[in-house]
Amino acid sequence: MGNRRTATLSDLDSGLLRGARVLVRVDFNVPLSSDGEVGDDTRLRAALPTLRDLRDAGARTILVSHLGRPKGSVDPSYSLGPVAPALGRLLEVEVPLLTERPGSPGLEKKIGSMGDGDVVLLENIRFLPGETANETELAQDLASLCDHFVGDAFGTAHRAHASTDGVPRTVRKKGGRAVAGHLVERELRFLRETLARPERPFVSVMGGAKISGKIDLIEVILPRVDRLLIGGAMANTFFQALGLDTGESLVEPDRVEMARELLERAGDKLMLPVDCVVGDTISDDAQVRSVDRTDVGGKDRIGDIGPRSRELFSREIRGARTLLWNGPMGVFEATPFAEGTLQVARDMAEATDGGAVTVVGGGDSAAAAELAGVADRLSHISTGGGASLDLLAGKTLPGVEALETIEDAGGGEGS
Repeated sequence: MGNRRTATLSDLDSGLLRGARVLVRVDFNVPLSSDGEVGDDTRLRAALPTLRDLRDAGARTILVSHLGRPKGSVDPSYSLGPVAPALGRLLEVEVPLLTERPGSPGLEKKIGSMGDGDVVLLENIRFLPGETANETELAQDLASLCDHFVGDAFGTAHRAHASTDGVPRTVRKKGGRAVAGHLVERELRFLRETLARPERPFVSVMGGAKISGKIDLIEVILPRVDRLLIGGAMANTFFQALGLDTGESLVEPDRVEMARELLERAGDKLMLPVDCVVGDTISDDAQVRSVDRTDVGGKDRIGDIGPRSRELFSREIRGARTLLWNGPMGVFEATPFAEGTLQVARDMAEATDGGAVTVVGGGDSAAAAELAGVADRLSHISTGGGASLDLLAGKTLPGVEALETIEDAGGGEGS
């Protein structure tokens, strides 16, 4: 028996795509600079492999994305207007922005006049209240524009919205194909296989502010890893579970009992920082010092792991064969508290250079890898913080569940 896996663009015959209208849900939720230009085109570049393959196959590609949270009404500051020309430059083809609403004769006419290999971008889908409500009518209006659907917006795959969930289901009902693009295919491969078949030692580094946001992931990952390294403000809650003083640091009091139970269950598999960088404030101009975790108190605010902890964590990371990193070790945006996180990023890169598989769960960790200048040396950086957390925690992603699956012959490559 084979394994069921999500069907991908690679599974489609290119003959099926020539002249076909293909709606692609992309994630172009990019930062815009003060002068209205695209400030960081990483997400545009991430979509290029899918878009180039569709163009080469002669498909007529209709792109759908959101930008920001305009709350279901038109807000010019969230227009995808600056994105269309930026994408056009990368693809070396004109990409018009179509502002007519789905379901309107004007939009249908423009889609109808597309030629093979053309690419258009619809205006911010979150200008329409039906998007986040996953309204059937909007899904049908979008589905009526296309023959097939490609889901390539991993960053929104954990949302059951009209363009991520409703459209692929509607397209499939009318006989079209609904598959994952190359970006989502890569995300599923790395994030699922990291858990399913890790080469050992398997080490997970987890940080960020709250245990509550990552408890599902901790529950799933703990039995599978050889070591779980905890940093960031979530470590403070574990410190309190050990009976330690955390001064005026960020703590989740209602999660202390949970942390205590996790410590008992994990034994020496779970490693906490042994020292901390504390400051009078958490800011760029904070007065800081490194102290043992037993010496925190008074007005101290913990902002990073200390130098001895960095050394201990470094040894574990560099000795691993599979690494999963999700969450910073401290407030790395403030220079006095950045070193712990940047050290983890550098150690991850060193481990990758030595043959380890390294997966970074998006969000702040991805930003830290960029800041450390090592992003291109890591095996995989997820484009979706929330989606990667949900997938790693074993939850289903609506934007993936809505796509078709196929059975692998022999079951060797389940993803």
